[in-house]
Amino acid sequence: MSREIHWQKSSLSGNGPQCVEVAAHDGAILMRESDDPNTITTTNRTKFAAFVAGVKAGEFDHFIV
Repeated sequence: MSREIHWQKSSLSGNGPQCVEVAAHDGAILMRESDDPNTITTTNRTKFAAFVAGVKAGEFDHFIV
């Protein structure tokens, strides 16, 4: 039997419905948008860690308008 998925969002996203949530489940990292919870993207820990490192390094700042 699979464990229940516990979604988490950043405390910086406030209480609005427009945030990204993540969860670790059965060895995978899951991501979804809180306003579309039925669409889930799955990746692994290595790829997710590389993405987070890129965000911290400012590699995606040009997407922020």
